[in-house]
Amino acid sequence: MTENGVNKGRRRFLVGATTVVGAVGAVGVAVPFVASWQPSARARAAGAPVPADISKLDEGQQMTIEWRGKPVWLVRRSAEMIEATQQIDASRLADPDSEDPQQPDYVTGPLRSLKPEVGVMVGICTHLGCSPTFRPEPGASDLGENWPGGYFCPCHGSRFDLAGRVFANVPAPTNLEVPPHRYEGDTIIWVGEDEESA
Repeated sequence: MTENGVNKGRRRFLVGATTVVGAVGAVGVAVPFVASWQPSARARAAGAPVPADISKLDEGQQMTIEWRGKPVWLVRRSAEMIEATQQIDASRLADPDSEDPQQPDYVTGPLRSLKPEVGVMVGICTHLGCSPTFRPEPGASDLGENWPGGYFCPCHGSRFDLAGRVFANVPAPTNLEVPPHRYEGDTIIWVGEDEESA
């Protein structure tokens, strides 16, 4: 039907078709945009717990795994290392009792671990993010005869014992971080989750 030369049926059809095409276009743009808000598979995996097999880790040795893009050290402490760490005079340490509230509840005592013979800590200095070196030998000539063994940060000289406790009067302000972790049997450690979150 036409009125003043205008076909109303055709006009309704064109308006309806334009509306439908516009709606489809809006959905086509919105779906990828909204999907981009979701974390990628790689980002989700970066925070996922990581298993580590310590069955071949000998006493006095350390291995490194990666969790959330950070190095995590797993060290199997010998009886001598445990004794040396427990005997460090608390006055030499900045936070001997690990009172940092950010740490898991089981990070207590001089060894800061679930099992005395295995230490688990993030291998990043709490001063400016360098990676300290593993220096387990007591009395190392370049670190002084009262060196009990532990970690030395070559960037600015911070020192940590074999439990990751920071010595007093060094640039690092806090102990090394102990990540959440749990044991599966005697030889598998899951870094990134503990018993409560498993």
